[in-house]
Amino acid sequence: MSSGVVPTDDDPFVVHRSLLFTVAYELLGSAADAEDVLQESWLRWASVERSDVREPRAYLVQIVTRQSLNHLRTVTRRREDYIGEWLPEPLLTSPDVADDIELAESVSIAMLTVLETLGPAERAVFVLREVFDVPYEEIADAVGKTPSAVRQIAHRAKEHVSARRPRMRVERTEHEEVVARLVVALNNGDLQGLMAVLAPDVVSIADGGGKVRGAARRPIVGSDRLARYLVGGFAKAHGHIAAVATWVNGQPGIRMEFDGILIGIVSLTVHAGRVTRVYSIANPDKLRHLAAPAELRR
Repeated sequence: MSSGVVPTDDDPFVVHRSLLFTVAYELLGSAADAEDVLQESWLRWASVERSDVREPRAYLVQIVTRQSLNHLRTVTRRREDYIGEWLPEPLLTSPDVADDIELAESVSIAMLTVLETLGPAERAVFVLREVFDVPYEEIADAVGKTPSAVRQIAHRAKEHVSARRPRMRVERTEHEEVVARLVVALNNGDLQGLMAVLAPDVVSIADGGGKVRGAARRPIVGSDRLARYLVGGFAKAHGHIAAVATWVNGQPGIRMEFDGILIGIVSLTVHAGRVTRVYSIANPDKLRHLAAPAELRR
């Protein structure tokens, strides 16, 4: 952060930084964009007369929300011109994030993908209300609308998300077991093992950004097609590719490595002991920030 003001450990921006990053990330679906928003928000916060701010946490959330909305409007065109499917940037997370079930669900790749179908204002209202329990009056200030309008937007956005969100409430142990079975089947090139762990109507979406050879540009539907596609990809790599269990966006997931180098992140939704959706992010631009687990908080 650069502004001529050096933040101290007790500065509200530093104290609430993990929360502010989480808000920005949920609104943008991009860790890189969220960091940019935090930089812009710090510059604004550094110029504020602190004695005029009664509730720093709420004030900072409003700043970050406004900056995120401005950012969303500038990246819309970029995403419209994107080659292939656009998926959110993944985050490595610690298993502790899963202890907060609602937070873990809200930052999952599956949920962030659904949030992409909302308009900027709808997304901000939904996230602030449903995830962070921000009062309607404070949301109204952040998005520049009346409290009554915000209530209507919140109702519509909740219905929209409820109609599109995948079923994903499973026990952590079940999710981990399914991921473990999938990892073994992938590393062994076991077609039948894959068929056994994939739901018959599984849908796989891959994001290579037009930069990764072999990344499917359209969704693959059905366990038979997906299993054969995966086995074929591993066979062509002749033992150079390995699947490794990890934690992705608050859930058990998989990191794909080529000779030990990260080449992709896989997030999964699970229902009744089988994988129902696969989200694969291989665009190298979206993997640059995965050196350490992200600090998420609400």
